[in-house]
Amino acid sequence: MKTILTKIAVSVLLFSVSLPATVTAQQLSARDIVKKADEKFNGELSGYSVMSMTIVRPSWQRTVEFKSWSLEDDYALTLITAPAREKGQTFLKRGTEMWNWNPSINRLIKLPPSMMSQGWMGSDYTNDDILRESSVINDYDHSLEGEEEVDGRLCHRIRLTAKEDAGVLWSHQVWWVDKKDFMVLKAELYDEDGYLVRTERGMDLKTMDGRLIPTTIELVPADQEGHKTVLKITEIKFNITVDESFFSQQNMKTIR
Repeated sequence: MKTILTKIAVSVLLFSVSLPATVTAQQLSARDIVKKADEKFNGELSGYSVMSMTIVRPSWQRTVEFKSWSLEDDYALTLITAPAREKGQTFLKRGTEMWNWNPSINRLIKLPPSMMSQGWMGSDYTNDDILRESSVINDYDHSLEGEEEVDGRLCHRIRLTAKEDAGVLWSHQVWWVDKKDFMVLKAELYDEDGYLVRTERGMDLKTMDGRLIPTTIELVPADQEGHKTVLKITEIKFNITVDESFFSQQNMKTIR
């Protein structure tokens, strides 16, 4: 299941998937574990969520609240509900294209390539994070690096190394995957020169719509002291009734 922010919050929509009866956790390879974790947020047809995003800087912070609807990997519509000066703005994703509707100036903007590196709503997440498509299964090689605890939960530590011919943003990633529920509780992302770019954490595990998920996602840039972005899920529904026609430029202007 994908919301407009799911691609940039690796563990935001993880849910329980039963292991086959013939496979135990001890028998799983690093690739198997990554696939299990990936399926937990890629396995849904559609969804709806209510979230807040707090952008923290050394001298200030602000919070943006929004609702998101999604259908498979290709369609997402997000409505900003707060603060007042940005309320009513919408963002539409269809495939690899993205638009923004701003009611205060009555203008629909298709985001050009030059805006892809800009922060979404001023956060540490970028528009490119939202649109970039890659497969953590097929674009990376996987290796187990042992076990470590994250917030008191025992995790597999797994290194994902980009294949030479893969057009991906990260040269490698390190994931900490909960051994019991296959949730990604921590991820480190490295650039092509091997430098750490950012760290993501999944916290505040709660059951929502019958599924155990991290309800807080924290992103911390490595090279910007005092900067971070915190996503909080307040409501989530899986497999809602919605079709492709919902994700239209016309609906961007009328959704509430």
